[in-house]
Amino acid sequence: MPLPLTIRNLGRQPYLPVWESMRAFTDDRDESTPDELWLVEHEPVFTQGLAGKPEHVLNPGHIPVVQTDRGGQVTYHGPGQVVVYPLLDLDRRGLGVRCLVDKLEQAAIDVLADLGQIGQRREGAPGVYVADAKIASIGLKVRRGRTYHGLAFNVDMDLSPFALINPCGFAGQAMTRLEDLVPTVSMAAARHSLVTAICKCLGYDANWQLEQEALSQEA
Repeated sequence: MPLPLTIRNLGRQPYLPVWESMRAFTDDRDESTPDELWLVEHEPVFTQGLAGKPEHVLNPGHIPVVQTDRGGQVTYHGPGQVVVYPLLDLDRRGLGVRCLVDKLEQAAIDVLADLGQIGQRREGAPGVYVADAKIASIGLKVRRGRTYHGLAFNVDMDLSPFALINPCGFAGQAMTRLEDLVPTVSMAAARHSLVTAICKCLGYDANWQLEQEALSQEA
């Protein structure tokens, strides 16, 4: 039977309070806490992973750079990007982190396939690519067998800030967005398709309704 999953739509939020809330949720949960999936569009921000090298931040300008506790190098989040944070108990599910990455990648690939696009993985560079351009990035943190951070899928965002960094540590990495591939797809439709695909790949109940969740604007 599909497993229950609480899905929360946080709307458009600054990065820091959402990150703090993810960490608090992960620290406070116990063996009986249901898994959750958080959806958000972030205000413009560069986030640097634990292994992030400062030389990959070329010229951030007025966009803040936040040092986070996820894996990976630097990336950009902004309006028009669907960010999905799976807050899962991996130990309870019997999932390894590599398996979770594979399933998140597969969900994005499935969404693209449904729209007539070919999404691909790339060895040594987590995420999903269309031809040579990256459309989805993945960075996770596992604490006590529970995960947070997640997947960022470019829908109709401004891609120009990616030129101010080496995306995910790769100089000159081309980026793309769903709008350039399938202009008729809306943010709402892309969000719904991505969440449904993630639920299917991970074995959660895909018959969901979004719960609105207001977060404090304080960092």
